[in-house]
Amino acid sequence: MSNVIIIGAGASGMMAAILLGERGHKVTVLEQNERIGKKLYITGKGRCNFTNDCDRQTFLENVVTNPRFLYSALDVMTPQDVIAAFESWGMKTKVERGNRAFPASDKSADVIDTLRNQMKKNKVRVMLHTRVTDILTKDGAVAGVTAIETRPGKEERHLTFDADKVIVATGGLSYRSTGATGDGYEFALRTGHSVTDRSPSLVPINCRGDICPRMQGLSLKNVSLTIKRGKKVVFTGFGEMLFTHFGVSGPLILSASAKTGRMINESGGRDLDVRIDLKPAVSEEQLNDRLLRLFDANKKKALKNVIDELYPSRMLPVIMELADLDPEQKIYEMKKSDRESLIRITKHFPLSFESLRGYNEAVVTQGGVSVKAVKPRSMESGKVRGLYFIGEVLDLDAFTGGFNLQIAWMTAACAAKAIDEEE
Repeated sequence: MSNVIIIGAGASGMMAAILLGERGHKVTVLEQNERIGKKLYITGKGRCNFTNDCDRQTFLENVVTNPRFLYSALDVMTPQDVIAAFESWGMKTKVERGNRAFPASDKSADVIDTLRNQMKKNKVRVMLHTRVTDILTKDGAVAGVTAIETRPGKEERHLTFDADKVIVATGGLSYRSTGATGDGYEFALRTGHSVTDRSPSLVPINCRGDICPRMQGLSLKNVSLTIKRGKKVVFTGFGEMLFTHFGVSGPLILSASAKTGRMINESGGRDLDVRIDLKPAVSEEQLNDRLLRLFDANKKKALKNVIDELYPSRMLPVIMELADLDPEQKIYEMKKSDRESLIRITKHFPLSFESLRGYNEAVVTQGGVSVKAVKPRSMESGKVRGLYFIGEVLDLDAFTGGFNLQIAWMTAACAAKAIDEEE
C-alpha cells in the first residue's frame, strides 16, 4: 500500500483521499485553512452545483481550456459516476435545468459533510492549519513534503512527512478569501514543470464609459451576446446578464470572460467588438414590421411613450442617446433612418470591455500547471515519479454549470486509480 500525502482539502483533494482510503492506502491530507472544503461552501451561491449530468460530448464542449487532455479521464469518472458516488455515500441529489446537479437540500454543506464522513470512514488523516512549504524529491522521485503547522494559540511546528506519492490539489487563485495562495504553481515550478499565464475566469467585466453605471441593477434575460475580434467571432452566447456600477456581470458575461479573458488582458478589450442583441427572437425585418405597426397606431404620441413596452425603462434613455433620437419626438415626425437607427441599437447594443474583475470575484482560474508534462490517464508528473497534479491547479477550466467541479472529481479519480493499480 502507498503512503500518500495530499496537499489541499478542496474538492479534488478530498475525492482523491476517499478513493485511495477505500483501497486501504495510508492517506494524509494537509490543509492550510481551519476547515476543509472552504471554496465548496460558497460554490453555486451556497447550493453547490457539484457536476453536470450530461453526455461525454456536451461535457467536452463546455471545457474551455485543453478539453482533449480530459478524453481518457472521462473513462475513469463520468458525471453520472459522480452522482452515483454521492448517492451511495448517503447524499440525496437532484438535477435541474441545464443538467446541473445539486444536493437535494440545496446546501453546499451537505456535499462537504458527505466528503468529510467518507474520509473519516476510510481512515484518512486530515491535518488543518498545516501549510506545505516544499516537496522533497530523491533520484527523480517523490520522497515527501515539509510543512509548517500554525494552530491558533500554539507554537509553530516545522514538520517533515515521508511519502512515496504526493498529490498537489492546491486549487487556483480564485476566491482569495478561501485561502487560495497559488502555492501549487510554485511546487510545479520547483519540480521542473512550466506554468501557463493565469487569469481570473468566470468573472464579471469592467466596462468603459458611463453606459453601465447608468443602468446599474438592471438585469436582462433572454438576450444574446456576440464578441468579435476583427472579423472572427470569438464568443456567442444566450442568457442572462446584469449591469453594475463597474460594468457587467451575470451568467452570460461570466461565460464570455472564459473565452475572451486573455484577449481583454492583452489589449484592454480595445480590439473586441461587443454587441448585445436585445431581441434575439426576432430578425431585423420582423422588428421593423413590429415598429411600423406600433408607430401606425400611435402617430401623435411621443417616441418614448410608444416604445416603452419594448425596453426596460432604465434602458430607454441610453437607447435613445445611442440611436441619436429625441425621446419627445412625435411618431409622425420620424424618418425611416430614425427607425433603422433604433433597430440597429436594439440588435447590436454596444459595450466596451476594459478589464476583468479580480480573483476575489472569479469562480475559477484560467491557466495553471501545463498539461504537456502531466500524463492524462494518471495525472502523474512526467518530470518526477510519484508526483501528481489534480483539479484547478492544472491548466484546465470550463464554463459554469458544474463542469469545473467535474474536472476536479475526474482528475482526482485518475490519480487515485493510477496509484492503486501500481500496487
